[in-house]
Amino acid sequence: MEEERPLQPELLSENEANLEQTLRPQFLGHFIGQDTIKKQLHIAIAAAGSRDEPIEHVLLYGNPGLGKTTLAHIIAREMQSNIKVTSGPALEKVGDLAAILSNLEKGDVLFIDEIHRLNKTIEEVLYSAMEDFALDIIIGKGPTARTLRMPLEPFTLIGATTRMNLISGPLRDRFGHLFHLNFYTPADVEKIVQRSSSILDVNLQSQANALIANRARRTPRVANRLLKRVRDYATVHGDGIITEELALAALNLLDIDQYGLDTVDRKILIAIIEKFQGGPVGLSTLAAATSQDMDTLEIIYEPYLLQIGMLERTPRGRKVTDMAIKHIQSTQKSSIPSL
Repeated sequence: MEEERPLQPELLSENEANLEQTLRPQFLGHFIGQDTIKKQLHIAIAAAGSRDEPIEHVLLYGNPGLGKTTLAHIIAREMQSNIKVTSGPALEKVGDLAAILSNLEKGDVLFIDEIHRLNKTIEEVLYSAMEDFALDIIIGKGPTARTLRMPLEPFTLIGATTRMNLISGPLRDRFGHLFHLNFYTPADVEKIVQRSSSILDVNLQSQANALIANRARRTPRVANRLLKRVRDYATVHGDGIITEELALAALNLLDIDQYGLDTVDRKILIAIIEKFQGGPVGLSTLAAATSQDMDTLEIIYEPYLLQIGMLERTPRGRKVTDMAIKHIQSTQKSSIPSL
């Protein structure tokens, strides 16, 4: 897919715009990967702009580090709107939400991260705000209670979540756009690492770029973190130029193998192989065996292991694959039995 131009024709270059030197893309045309989402957003933003309306509410869901927050800021920037940022756990009382909504101007964007953790009462207040751009406030208690409807300026709510299954049906149905961010292809991750190295003014050789990208778990956030750690290593143990040899040494020091697996990933696989004969094993049992939180296993580690084919989900629990057994056998000094 050819890179789409930014929707604002005068903003063709991040440098020309004198933006803060950040690794986050600032415009839709600078966002690498997620091509289907970009195409749909491009049309939605252009159409809303031509009608002088805010874009319909957007729900972004997917694993951590795939660009949900970045896309929210890009949407606001492309719409030339202000963005107010909060999170589900931060909104403890209805008054917190009412204060934010009442201060929004026409076309503003409200971004709620971890929207699945919204208080149920606050979620119900959002319904009328999203549908009717009005805030229903109950004054008083008991028989004397009355409802006051306060009009709001038209705005766009962008929600982000890693747990789509925890969002209630009524809230989910009020979003006009639902976008699932997938893991990135290795080629896209290489482009992201190359772009980040240019922003950081790092001399990165192509072989080192490919090495970092292949061990970045198909996730931009991880890729940028690894690039910074490899840059540190090259500064201390080299002349600042990141060669393939220096990148490999840095990643080995971080204990990240050729599949991007870290110590915890391998601990999970080894536990299933050694303690549960390859599985199946339930999530709670696996969490106890690895001293990890269940949510951490399910959200952070399991999706990537499933994605690369080292873990399987069955009705009875998690199982390792032949690929995982062979990999662990090749990386561990102790003998791992074949199953």
